[in-house]
Amino acid sequence: MIHAGGCHCGAVRFEVDVPDSPEVEDCNCAICRMSGFLHLIVPAASFRLLQGEAALSLYTFNTGVAKHYFCSICGIKPFYIPRSNPDGVDVNVRCLDKTPEGMRITPFDGRNWEAHAHTLMHKSK
Repeated sequence: MIHAGGCHCGAVRFEVDVPDSPEVEDCNCAICRMSGFLHLIVPAASFRLLQGEAALSLYTFNTGVAKHYFCSICGIKPFYIPRSNPDGVDVNVRCLDKTPEGMRITPFDGRNWEAHAHTLMHKSK
């Protein structure tokens, strides 16, 4: 099913192909906990940025592999390129216009990322 989403001010808009009954992760690492990010990792081909590329700002830290994109106008992070799946896109479910039906939220121990990252690597395939 295709879901539309975007940032708070509407400058950034995207659509994403969401699998039936998607499993999403609620991560307890500092950046996810502070921003309220709820993770839906998809293959890059399942994500389409419709507008707002010029409004996006990039933030990286630690290894620099993850590419955290924020709207430079409203500050919301609707998606990013995750370190666990650099060939995919991680969409913030809270930025979708409609919550996917049958969504299951599972906890993810991002505080101990190195020990658990391998459990996510299949999501962008």
